[in-house]
Amino acid sequence: MGNPVVIVGSGLAGYAVARELRKLNTDIPVTMISADHGGFYSKPMLSNALSFGKTPASILNSDAVQMASQLKISIRPHCRVTTIDQSQSAVILADGEKIFYGQLVLALGADQVRLPLQGDGVAKILTVNDLDDYQNFREALIGKKRVSIIGAGLIGCEFANDLAASGYQVDVIDISTQPLGRLLPPASGAFIQQKLAAAGVVFHLNATTQTVDQVEDRLRLTLTSGESIDSDLVLSSVGLRPRTQLAEAAGIPVNRGIVVNRLLQTRFANIYALGDCAEVESKVLPFVMPITHAARALAATLAGNPTSVHYPAMPVMVKTPACPTVVSPPDFSVQGEWQVEADTDGVKALYRDETGNLLGYALLGAATKEKNNLTSQLPAVLV
Repeated sequence: MGNPVVIVGSGLAGYAVARELRKLNTDIPVTMISADHGGFYSKPMLSNALSFGKTPASILNSDAVQMASQLKISIRPHCRVTTIDQSQSAVILADGEKIFYGQLVLALGADQVRLPLQGDGVAKILTVNDLDDYQNFREALIGKKRVSIIGAGLIGCEFANDLAASGYQVDVIDISTQPLGRLLPPASGAFIQQKLAAAGVVFHLNATTQTVDQVEDRLRLTLTSGESIDSDLVLSSVGLRPRTQLAEAAGIPVNRGIVVNRLLQTRFANIYALGDCAEVESKVLPFVMPITHAARALAATLAGNPTSVHYPAMPVMVKTPACPTVVSPPDFSVQGEWQVEADTDGVKALYRDETGNLLGYALLGAATKEKNNLTSQLPAVLV
């Protein structure tokens, strides 16, 4: 059969490729290499699991042994790839073992961005980027009452809603003047801020965290505004940075992510990348739907039918039950402007170009019921 398809990474992207490939071909040998336990779970579920009573154990759908059996692949948990030797078509593990590949798929994901903060409490700041992180977070919450979240982006707002709904006092600090500053126009940002505030979330906006210090058994955040917040726990959620180091060290071009063409192919014909670590036509899209479309196209290519990835309009559901929100971010490189209709029940914000074509939207509250109709009017993200 020759050397296997080797997939580095056992997140949504890695498993999506394996699943789609097995639909097309049951004979191609596949080896998945995972730096962690290698079990399958839905990472997006982590930001709203608390209020739904989901424990880390219940979030895990199947462990590595079960997944290997289901997909008829080999899974190597707790193995870390340190080097890609593209001249030999091999990856080298931390213990020196060499695994040869016929085709290599990089599904490496992304790391949480860590801000360069000062103070003796910085080491106690938590991030949640995988199931093990979530386990640590849940354990750290025991006996705690007040949580500060650094970052009012999508994940920060989802965690804020989830924690507030679970009875915690929640403070959210962000450099922007509104929540979801990169996704929403001001009127929409004000609306979700109002709804989350009504649910118990306190926002500290247009402010930067300077220091985090241990003060007795609490953590004190000092902001550039001079304000200080005493919390039992601090969660950082300021964004993701694609994992590009492995590829870059192997001579694979990287930019914001690992640079791939429409076949999800790097400059080496038998090395591919997808998911949070990949940059396709200058786009880095850390969401579920792009992974689904990319995995389907890449599986066809790996099975011998070269297939370019196509991204239709892909709205993003923000998991904030206090303020139902769905966003289809426009390409802001195209000249346009927001047209906003707002009332007490919701906000409909449409981003249109000069000729009136719909390029994107942000729907909050009652306006979310227009999602399907408006999505049908949107252009494809990648034709």
